[in-house]
Amino acid sequence: MEIAIEIVCLVAVVATGAALARRLGISAPLLLVVIGIAVSYLPFVPRFELSPEVVLIGFLPPLLYSAALKTSWVDFSKHRRSIGLLSVGLVAFTTVGVGLVAYWLINLGAEADGQSRLPLWAAFAIGAVVAPPDAVAATAIAKKVGLPRRIVTILEGESLVNDATALVCLRAAIAAAAATPTVLDVGLDFLRAAGGGVAVGMIVAIVLAKVRKRFTDPVLDTTLSLTAPFIAYIAAESEPVHASGVLAVVVTGLILGHKAPLIQSAASRISERTNWRTFQFLLENTVFLLIGLQTRWILDDLTNSPLSTMTIAVATIGVFLAVVLLRPIWVFPTTYLSRMILGRSRPGPVTAQSLVVVSWAGMRGVVTLAAVFALPEDTPHREVLVFIALAVTAGTLLLQGSTLPWLVRRMRLPGPDPAEDALQEAAVLQAAHKAAEEKLEALLTPEVPEEVIAMLRQRGEARALAAWERLGRPESEYETPSEAYRRLRMAMLEAERAHILEVRDEGQVADEVLQRAQVVLDIEESILDRAESDDVGGQSEDLRLPPHPGGECEHLAAAPLVRTPNTPDGCEECLETGSTWVHLRLCLGCGHVGCCDSSPNRHASKHYDATSHPVMRSFEPGENWRWCFVDEKLG
Repeated sequence: MEIAIEIVCLVAVVATGAALARRLGISAPLLLVVIGIAVSYLPFVPRFELSPEVVLIGFLPPLLYSAALKTSWVDFSKHRRSIGLLSVGLVAFTTVGVGLVAYWLINLGAEADGQSRLPLWAAFAIGAVVAPPDAVAATAIAKKVGLPRRIVTILEGESLVNDATALVCLRAAIAAAAATPTVLDVGLDFLRAAGGGVAVGMIVAIVLAKVRKRFTDPVLDTTLSLTAPFIAYIAAESEPVHASGVLAVVVTGLILGHKAPLIQSAASRISERTNWRTFQFLLENTVFLLIGLQTRWILDDLTNSPLSTMTIAVATIGVFLAVVLLRPIWVFPTTYLSRMILGRSRPGPVTAQSLVVVSWAGMRGVVTLAAVFALPEDTPHREVLVFIALAVTAGTLLLQGSTLPWLVRRMRLPGPDPAEDALQEAAVLQAAHKAAEEKLEALLTPEVPEEVIAMLRQRGEARALAAWERLGRPESEYETPSEAYRRLRMAMLEAERAHILEVRDEGQVADEVLQRAQVVLDIEESILDRAESDDVGGQSEDLRLPPHPGGECEHLAAAPLVRTPNTPDGCEECLETGSTWVHLRLCLGCGHVGCCDSSPNRHASKHYDATSHPVMRSFEPGENWRWCFVDEKLG
């Protein structure tokens, strides 16, 4: 019962802290660390000790797997050079740099205090322990502050891989306590761990993909998904492979996430996403609460150290400063040197502002604390090294995590624009609708009723038009067709559900039948809820698509960017007839202003049918995107 009560209290505090963080508009990891520190000093709170086995096997694999599932393989590959420099190069650089600082400062104080010296292997071990930024802390805070997607991708990729590098360095440092390894030994150990981890991850992903293709039941598929990270981790870490379980988990997650649309049904993908969101929420927030809960007993153990308070304080501050400063010392020169020597790995310049933010986004997390507990019990000054790991973890989370939003605003880095995202989503759905229309034409036979064909076309077109309707005037007083449909359909669903509940209470129909009927309503309502939550949230001052990789079509290239409208008041035909419109479109061939396809009369499309002027432009405030009717492309 005591264990059950502790678990319930832990989950309750996590949920309350996360809800409070959302309400206050602050980062949940930061608040939970502070709550953990405060709670650890309550007299009735038991001593929580993080076991390295529990964290590295119980927490880390599912957290990394969940993050890898949502990471784009395409984006990860595109930024592989930057990710490699941070996750391998920076971790090794930090391990050596912090190790030398710790070795110098602790031994300087130990000699003054007349105590035993810290061996070099232990110094490099603490360097490996504090080297990797945390996968959860970096992405949670980065996404919350609205960093550019490119920076978020790099930070996510770094935090997915750097744990493997740090753990290999830690293993080499601990092994050096018995026999001094050469640089060649460390290099070969790293290659074996990395190569074996990647190979095992690929094999596990291939096997699981083949198995999951045969599963049509979402419950069975989700069950297999929840076991996938542990399968990959155990397969890599067990003998005789003895490779990096962390890399195996990441590779498995990246591949299965990339292949999910091909190997899973839609119901399975929805079930997997929902369950992993809940699982990830509980694990990652519990981790930060546990970090804070370590404070009291780590400080209690520190009182047994033979080193003086001054020595411990100087060593801790020195290591903390080294952790913070070594990151920009590595990031700036390696970024520019790699581009000078190897050329650009992606288009576009690298701004100093983005490098400043990447340099500051180095929050440490639970892996640092778990790794330091893996140090042998007879390690000299182990209690000081554990305290240093705690100080670095809590210090980077509180200092860098709390100031990162201010730094992003100071650097004026533009985050993702909801309006531009909505425009690109509309373009993708429009192209998908065109592909669906072509597929429908190929499947049509005389036996298919006209009513079915009309229904199929109407449903596909309605989805595409609803995406376009999210653009336009945010202050509009009228209701778009999709908004009206959502409002009325939600009211109808409420009436349908009320009737089903009445039938249930009367006991006229079997409960299993009623549950299936309610599931049908729930699925449709969840779709409507998703559409309502997709708020553009404000337009950019100049809404247009980024340059298309294949270039614009000939009609967009030849058309002017602007043209004087025939009338600035609205749709010309609607003004004559007294009709209403949803959004306005401007013909770049003659200046005609017509209403969009979501409007009842669709005068913009009718104008193209009559004149064959190929390109029109949005005539909504702040929107400069153009559309080619001939090639059905945005520009």
